[in-house]
Amino acid sequence: MGCIRTYMMFYRFLVEPRPIWTFDLQLFSGEKTEEPTSKRKADSRQKGQVAKSMELNATLGLLAALFALQGLGTHIFQELSIYMRTCFENLAMNDMTIEMVSQLFIGGIWVLFKAAMPVMAILLIVSIATNILQVGFMFSLEVLEPSLEKLNPIAGFGRMFSVRSLAELAKSLFKVTVVCAFIYRFLLKEADKIPALITVELADAIVMISSLLLSLCFQICGVFLFFAGIDYVYQLWQHNQSLKMSKDEVKQEYKQMEGDPLIKGKIKEKQRMMAMRRMMQEVPTADVVVTNPTHYAVALKYDKTMVAPVVVAKGQDLIAQRIKEIAKDNKVMVMENKPLARALYAMASVGDVVPPELYQAVAEVLAYVYRLKHKLS
Repeated sequence: MGCIRTYMMFYRFLVEPRPIWTFDLQLFSGEKTEEPTSKRKADSRQKGQVAKSMELNATLGLLAALFALQGLGTHIFQELSIYMRTCFENLAMNDMTIEMVSQLFIGGIWVLFKAAMPVMAILLIVSIATNILQVGFMFSLEVLEPSLEKLNPIAGFGRMFSVRSLAELAKSLFKVTVVCAFIYRFLLKEADKIPALITVELADAIVMISSLLLSLCFQICGVFLFFAGIDYVYQLWQHNQSLKMSKDEVKQEYKQMEGDPLIKGKIKEKQRMMAMRRMMQEVPTADVVVTNPTHYAVALKYDKTMVAPVVVAKGQDLIAQRIKEIAKDNKVMVMENKPLARALYAMASVGDVVPPELYQAVAEVLAYVYRLKHKLS
């Protein structure tokens, strides 16, 4: 009995239907899988959210400062040395007074202004040019608007320990490691020049030290520039990822831009009904209705002020039947001409004049209608 029971259980396991795990794709409808639309990008730019690498700004600014110091270093050194010589001479030869201290203070500010202003101007120009090259001309005040969300400690804590923050930390540590290794390698290479500074004059020693430091700084800036290029590409990718949209968001944006398809369909339906009503109102004014006789009906009107007969109404099937009914009710002549009815329906729209190639056929129809009306009258 136990064997039979076991066999039956095994048979049920194989034969009886069991639930199958399935995935509901609707659960993934909120996933950001669609590329951002032009409207999404424009709205983001209007809010001041653009792809920009701060490392590229800092690196190019540092390079500009180094080039400025290299080119203006002699001028800055001369300005500072003249001022220091003046200070020491005045302090050594004259008694210290409030007036002298005031003059030295004002002179120091002026010297610092002349020495620093060219460098600061170059830094300002390079900074503006770098931002323009990255994001173009843009002016937005939304970034400066106060927001309580920025003061939310929970959100701030989440940003502090987010994946992006961890990636920035790892990137910074890697950069520091590479730069330290680069500095160590440079010092080992230039270590034999340091003892020679003992035997040279102070001015020459300053020139040699500044030359070594500038060379080291330029090489470090080269490394920073490489990392800045990578960071700029990463910022572009990250910004594009942050702007990606779900399928529902794309649909909602399309509805906002183009209007709800259901509403647009209803509006078009109402427009068609109004056009149909106006067209039916013109049928009683027609001179003749040319029919197929069952599938097509075209109403024509002509008076002396017109260049050629005008199509005031046309229709197919049920609309054609309605046009003929209105024509009969208003005693408008209905005339059967299959080729002409088809040609008029295909070649002319409501409100258009009859095509020139159909002038003769239409003229014959109108002449017959006028003769018939004259006889009846």
